Amino acid sequence: MTHTVHFRVWRGDAEGGGLADFDVEVNEGEVVLDAIHRLQATQAPDLAVRWNCKAGKCGSCSAEINGRPRLLCMTRMSVLDLTAPVTITPLRAFPVLRDLVTDVSFNYAKAREVPAFVPPPGVAPGEYRMRQEDVNRSQEFRKCIECFLCQDVCHVVRDHEENKTAFSGPRFLMRVAELDMHPLDAAAETGLDRKSTAQEEHGLGYCNITKCCTEVCPENIKITDNALIPMKERVADRKYDPLVWLGSKIRRRGA
Repeated sequence: MTHTVHFRVWRGDAEGGGLADFDVEVNEGEVVLDAIHRLQATQAPDLAVRWNCKAGKCGSCSAEINGRPRLLCMTRMSVLDLTAPVTITPLRAFPVLRDLVTDVSFNYAKAREVPAFVPPPGVAPGEYRMRQEDVNRSQEFRKCIECFLCQDVCHVVRDHEENKTAFSGPRFLMRVAELDMHPLDAAAETGLDRKSTAQEEHGLGYCNITKCCTEVCPENIKITDNALIPMKERVADRKYDPLVWLGSKIRRRGA
């Protein structure tokens, strides 16, 4: 079954732009990216849109559909209200390059700021041993496809450009949390305190756990409940729990 859907698609570049109206034929079972491709093929061959796998695994086709951050390739037309215009706009938290393509280099800069996993001393690759429970916990976070929808929806980044220098956003705070809870990470033995860096360098305190990042994650990662809240608890223990504070003083004196 084919029917015509009215689309409003943002066209423009860093200098400015606006919404352009298009009527596009849509077939039963199609996703929004199918409609965008048909729009390119029939009416707007110069429309810029980023995509790659069309299977929800590369994270390339992130955009905002009716104001909600989504993957174009994983949003079925059937879940949208087709009696009203379908509005497609670029990710609002990042600078527009052209049309639906944004400059997400902020995220790659933040990724480089997260110190990598530190291998345990005296243990060769292939000799690592972990409990299955720890493997499962880490594996959830490794499902991330870096679509940056969580970064886009986070109001700390989205509504306050000035926060970007001090705040890494949910995707990379999740990475810090994953490394901090990794039983084999030997960062502390090199003098790297991941709890301290989460708070002081990556802006964990800016997060007010609204769970909006979890709500838009296409991989259904429980970013807030399983990464950010536990990380906040560990940071608070380090700073405010008198027993933890006393233990750190004793260990430091013993060293």
